[in-house]
Amino acid sequence: MLAMNKIKILGITVITIAATVVITSCKDKRSTGWEYAPNMYEHIAYDPDQKNDNFKDGKTAQVPPAGTTPIGFVRFDYPNTHDGYELAGTEVKSPLPQTQANFADGEVLFAHFCSPCHGLTGQGDGLVVQHGFPPPPSYSKGQSSRGGAMKDLTDGKIYHTITYGLNAMGSYASQLAPDERWKVIMYVHHLQTL
Repeated sequence: MLAMNKIKILGITVITIAATVVITSCKDKRSTGWEYAPNMYEHIAYDPDQKNDNFKDGKTAQVPPAGTTPIGFVRFDYPNTHDGYELAGTEVKSPLPQTQANFADGEVLFAHFCSPCHGLTGQGDGLVVQHGFPPPPSYSKGQSSRGGAMKDLTDGKIYHTITYGLNAMGSYASQLAPDERWKVIMYVHHLQTL
C-alpha cells in the first residue's frame, strides 16, 4: 500500500513537471519580458485636442506664428483665380533641369496620377473616361476651357492647374510634391507634341 502511494505521488509529480514544461515552452521565445522604450506605449506627449496648461489659451494644437513657412513647404503665391492662372502662365517657369531622369520620373508620375483620366498618351481617353466620365481635352489637339490650345499651355499654367484643380479635376497638391509636379509638367510638354 505504501509503495502504491509513492508511485501515485511520483506519477503526479512527473505529470506536474511535464505540464509545467509544456506550458512554459509555448511562451514566445523572442520576448525577454522587458519593456524597451516604454514611452512608445505610454506616451507623455499631449494629444492635439487635449487641454494644455502650458499655453495661455489652454490648447495643445497651436496656430503657427504669422508669416512663418513650414520646413519643406514651397509657397505658390498665385491665387486660385483666372487672373492668378494667367499671371502664373507668364511668370512661373520650371526650376528643374531638363534631364532624362526627371523626364522618366515625370512619365511614371503621369501614369500613376494623370493617366486614369488623360490617358497614357494625353489624348483624354483614360480608363475613367472609358467608364463614362467626361473626357478632358487632348494635350496635343484639344482646347482649354480657360481659352487657348492645350498644346500651348506653359509651365505656370499647368502648375497652377495641378495645384488648384480645374472643372472636374481636383487639386493634386496633396498627392504631388512641388518637384513631382514639375516632373509631370516636363512629361506633359512631351505629350503636347504628339
